[in-house]
Amino acid sequence: MCTLKKVLFTVTLFVSCQFLFGQEKYMANWESLSQYKCPEWFRDAKFGIYTHWGVYSVPETASDWYGHNMYSKKHPNYDSHKQTYGDQKQFGYKDLVPLFKAPKFDADEWADLFVEAGARFAGPAGEHADGFSMWDSKVNTWNSVDKGPKRDIVSELEKAIRKRGLKYVVSLHHSWLWGWFPTWDESTDCAAIENASLYGEKLPKTAWSTKETKGYYKVNPMPSASFEHVWLEKVKEVVDGYSPDLLWFDNRIQILSEEVRQEMMAYAYNAAAKKEQEFVLTFKRPDFPLGTGTVDLERNRMPKIYPEPWLTDTSISKQKWIWHKDLKCYPTNNLIDDLVDIVSKNGNLLLNVAPHPNGAIPEDQKQRLREMGKWLKINGEAIYESRPWLIYGEGPTETKTGHLADMKFDGFGDEDIRFTTRDGQLYAIALGWPESGILPIKSLSSTTYNGKIEKIELIGSQSKIAFKQTLDALEIQLPEIKPCKHAFVFKIQSK
Repeated sequence: MCTLKKVLFTVTLFVSCQFLFGQEKYMANWESLSQYKCPEWFRDAKFGIYTHWGVYSVPETASDWYGHNMYSKKHPNYDSHKQTYGDQKQFGYKDLVPLFKAPKFDADEWADLFVEAGARFAGPAGEHADGFSMWDSKVNTWNSVDKGPKRDIVSELEKAIRKRGLKYVVSLHHSWLWGWFPTWDESTDCAAIENASLYGEKLPKTAWSTKETKGYYKVNPMPSASFEHVWLEKVKEVVDGYSPDLLWFDNRIQILSEEVRQEMMAYAYNAAAKKEQEFVLTFKRPDFPLGTGTVDLERNRMPKIYPEPWLTDTSISKQKWIWHKDLKCYPTNNLIDDLVDIVSKNGNLLLNVAPHPNGAIPEDQKQRLREMGKWLKINGEAIYESRPWLIYGEGPTETKTGHLADMKFDGFGDEDIRFTTRDGQLYAIALGWPESGILPIKSLSSTTYNGKIEKIELIGSQSKIAFKQTLDALEIQLPEIKPCKHAFVFKIQSK
């Protein structure tokens, strides 16, 4: 024991001396950055919430790509913008900023809802692709304190969320700003020099293009040194000013130079280390090398158990990330099933919520979040602090893989089952309630499961659960009354 204490004291002294004499723990190279270790709080948390809400929310009929799409003549937003606001040269994206006033935004109300939903980490989109910072930025005059709502959204949410014991998240999408607006097009307000601080520097036409009705990008030329400098300074402002526990990055960061990407990660990791903060940085492949941060998948999931913790970001709506008049939300059952599936594969779910432009979270979204929270209150022991079992599950439904694959996924069926463990306890989570009244679990048959099952509990139910273990499956007799409306958790006790 004394030897162990000496080792721990030596390590602590070494780290302290590094900071005392100005030596950083992380250097700006991939080998040093691969020291990153995902903290236990993230492994335990499983469920988080973030929001897509900003200037792009104002039109109410579009998407978070509105700033790009409204200038593309092949996109419906081009004509709808003209009809609603006027010609793009007279009324551009910058003119939507004064309309983003957020009179009903209440950070405490949002945070209370996130807690009620059962989230363990939460936060806003700090800056999307449109170049509008939702904090008191010193390098960007187009920010929520100087313009629009005249409030520091990132700060207000940081205080409210931390006050309730949740970890704080900020998402950053601002690498997309390079070429987001058609600064070469003299028929729009984007080409005017006086608007360059929002729209960016003037680029050749080849830097911005469209295909059918969807925007895509030819990154030519690559970002300038001045763009990279401002991009990095924005990250530093968020890290220094708000100390997020999780810093989330959208894709397309690979357009930035390797040196800038390395400098950003080293800065964020060292800042967290100096505060003794257990910090998570997530990224989408291939923006950073594996092992230098935590992998995030957009509307997508791992097909099986992944050895390291990972994250899925998806939205409460199948179609959109932001609120609009015709927004349709996923049924609560789908959201809970997705959470269970992701957790069984060693992942976390980051669920996007789409507030109204005025800052209120609509009732249909509140309802789904509260229903998720109600389910987690009953069944959370199989989710929070859980770890994967030997296999993630069984059943006929195969989840699709690939970027945005979940948009083509219709959900799970009655035969799909997922497994988790916690402190040595095995949980089988049925994603349906078979009409036959018998739930067969093939993975726990007497021929496949190396253990004798002694007792089964259905979490939330007072009924005694009958079962038999056959050569083909563990057959569970379902009680007459369901303990909840959605996924059903069976606690399997065995020798």
